[in-house]
Amino acid sequence: MFKQPINFIDQYSPGLSIDINCDMGEGMQNDAFLMPYISSANIACGYHAGDEATIKRTIELALENNVAIGAHPSYHDRENFGRLTQPLALVELAELISDQIYLFEKITNQMGCKIHHIKLHGALYNDCAIDALSSKIVAQTIQAIDPSIMLYGLSGSDMIKEAKAIGLQTAQEAFADRTYQSNGQLTPRYLDHALITDPIESAKQVLSMVLDQEIKTVDGTMIAVNAETICIHGDHEAAVEIAKHLFSTLQQYQIEIKQP
Repeated sequence: MFKQPINFIDQYSPGLSIDINCDMGEGMQNDAFLMPYISSANIACGYHAGDEATIKRTIELALENNVAIGAHPSYHDRENFGRLTQPLALVELAELISDQIYLFEKITNQMGCKIHHIKLHGALYNDCAIDALSSKIVAQTIQAIDPSIMLYGLSGSDMIKEAKAIGLQTAQEAFADRTYQSNGQLTPRYLDHALITDPIESAKQVLSMVLDQEIKTVDGTMIAVNAETICIHGDHEAAVEIAKHLFSTLQQYQIEIKQP
């Protein structure tokens, strides 16, 4: 995938950096093990997982590890971990986002810190990625609450385009542990080849995105990708192993792990 072997680093310019983000506060019991290897945490807001206590504990871990604190809003759907689409009117979507951000903001204010970014979760993330109107509502809602908050969204998606259009700061996201289709969308989770479980293959995919701005899809074609932040899913069974191997690989390539 990437064009040079792993020990050939001199051609790459010093000072290259990438953000590594991880979905956390979801009850997976591995947050403390993942924190040393990431730079941004997306913390569940209670609608698909977590509660005020888990939000506080995860923020504490992030502060201890100098990790950027982000809110991870979702559909109100704990039963399905926020991974099923729910039809909502646009006003309901705005309320869904604002309710979760205000809860999160209340906690960060109590703890003397700020929300650095927002990243949608699960089906809400995927739905907004291909729906310009929903993306616009989400972006406007975030901007109305705090225009300094950054939005993490799927690279090249409607979510990124609509956020940029109103002047919201964005970070284009790609994935270390998911495969891609030729249209640039993630492979649906119900397919066998949707997840990447091998830490070596995961690191190769990230290097291809960071160094060559491209990725190999499930049908073998190469597509362009702009990756400003890389996601590792905290609920992935190999999350810690993937994070550790990616951390060491990026160090070998002299790529700094750094929040946007």
